[in-house]
Amino acid sequence: MYVWPCAVVLAQYLWFHRRSLPGKALLEIGAGVSLPGVVAAKCGAEVILSDSCELPHCLEVCRQSCRLNSLPQVRVVGLTWGHLSQDLLALPPQDIILASDVFFEPEDFEDILTTVYFLMQKNPKVQLWSTYQVRSADWSLEALLYKWDMKCIHIPLASFDADRDDIADSALPGRHTIEMLVISFAKDRL
Repeated sequence: MYVWPCAVVLAQYLWFHRRSLPGKALLEIGAGVSLPGVVAAKCGAEVILSDSCELPHCLEVCRQSCRLNSLPQVRVVGLTWGHLSQDLLALPPQDIILASDVFFEPEDFEDILTTVYFLMQKNPKVQLWSTYQVRSADWSLEALLYKWDMKCIHIPLASFDADRDDIADSALPGRHTIEMLVISFAKDRL
């Protein structure tokens, strides 16, 4: 299984914040191999992994990651960005949503933020912790964040020891340009 550079950086962020994770409800969207979700679960978070319900092989990869890491308590659900489904409606409120390199194709950006917005309605204090690889200086979330009443804070990689070419004795993230951001509602909704 290939682990994307963004997943390693997000997993490093989770490890850096591991003491705050026990008992937190986390959902990883577009989980793939699920490295961030696995790290969060190993740190004591209550994790749900998700990938597209239209890609059953991706859901099986999530299940395999749970089996290989002895995490039978981690649920795997099919969620397709931008679509309301029974699985999405049945999710409990989350404290943190994880997203590693989901902002890959600009045509998916709004579907992702629509799904996140729906989850924010269940818990207005939820945060989206996301890493992405910079692929084009022309791609931006700014207008969509404004449309969905969200704000974004860029987290410097140096603040959690992820500003190196090799994290956790791996060759990742390598020379890729990775960014870390935290997205939340623009205003306090309580």
